Amino acid sequence: MSALTPDNFSLLEKQGIELPSWAFGNSGTRFRVWTTEGTPRDVFEKVADAAEVNRVTGLAPSVALHIPWDKVDDYAALRRHAEDLGVALGTINSNTFQDEDYKFGALTHEDDRIRRKAIDHHLECIDVMDATGSRDLKIWLAEGSNYPGQTDMRARQDRLNDSLRTIYERLTGEQRLVLEYKFFEPSFYHTDVPDWGTSYAQVATLGERAMVCLDTGHHAPGTNIEFIVMQLLRLGKLGSFDFNSRFYADDDLIVGAADPFQLFRILVEVIRGGGLNNPDVAFMLDQCHNIEAKIPGQIRSVLNVQEMTARALLIDHAALSAAQSANDVLGAQAVFMDAFYTDVRPALAEWRESRGLPADPMAAFAASGYQEKIESERVGGTQAGWGA
Repeated sequence: MSALTPDNFSLLEKQGIELPSWAFGNSGTRFRVWTTEGTPRDVFEKVADAAEVNRVTGLAPSVALHIPWDKVDDYAALRRHAEDLGVALGTINSNTFQDEDYKFGALTHEDDRIRRKAIDHHLECIDVMDATGSRDLKIWLAEGSNYPGQTDMRARQDRLNDSLRTIYERLTGEQRLVLEYKFFEPSFYHTDVPDWGTSYAQVATLGERAMVCLDTGHHAPGTNIEFIVMQLLRLGKLGSFDFNSRFYADDDLIVGAADPFQLFRILVEVIRGGGLNNPDVAFMLDQCHNIEAKIPGQIRSVLNVQEMTARALLIDHAALSAAQSANDVLGAQAVFMDAFYTDVRPALAEWRESRGLPADPMAAFAASGYQEKIESERVGGTQAGWGA
């Protein structure tokens, strides 16, 4: 197996992975949200923690916000704060899953008043995008039903399309609508946007700036996620990734933790389909660090993506193509596995040092004193967490 080349490193140098602001707040299970010392108390402190990840990795140039969790009076000030720390404000995520009115739906609701309220929330999110310079509005909907016959599923799709169209028409310039999907939770009989096909069917009717978001934890067990990646890239509709890992459902674990080979396979298709460093395909994490430290958890996550990208770049495509053309099943698989089993960590560590970055970002953060500093300074106030 050949080593990483200067061309490979040139591609890796351009890689950027957006961090979610909520990953730095407290999170937990359905039964309890766990608290930790040094947790941010507002979005300004969340951005500061995200900037620390970028400082030691050079991989995290932007931070996604969640509205209303990250709502502030002065978004221009928040934008300056981020830029002063060397990062940008990225995707704006809407929230229609924590309001009493949305018990039976938001953008799909039968009541015109409630549906209008949900639409107006998204229009407010676009106002935030205008102020922060963000490009993408990401929508995930916790909408559906629990019992057969409970609701008219087709009518809900029609109402959803009408709602999305109203939101889409408010976008300006390069702004995009990115529709996420999830096959279940919190609804158990049907979910209004359960899969990539439904998301694609909805956004395809809106326009070229409406895209699909693929969350790697939002699939049934055994789903071939890299096939979906390939298809959406082929169709020109893969707008963004939410990278995380799962064992059972939407576990929101560190990406690559449960199945590193799956992450590798996904990135092979990203590269094959022209998605690497493509400005139209945003890489973002969507994780909750329930029991592990939050900043190191994000550092580990972006490094996992970088490492699997490097391995995917090592595939000998000439040999792979020849084996595929000859229907050499074992030969093609051997080419694939040679790349996956190559340990690129020493080369990446040496390369990071050559760029003025720590060879070992995890160790560099641990030695920096940043965690001890925020634990001593962030005393009093209310820690950020789910819903705040």
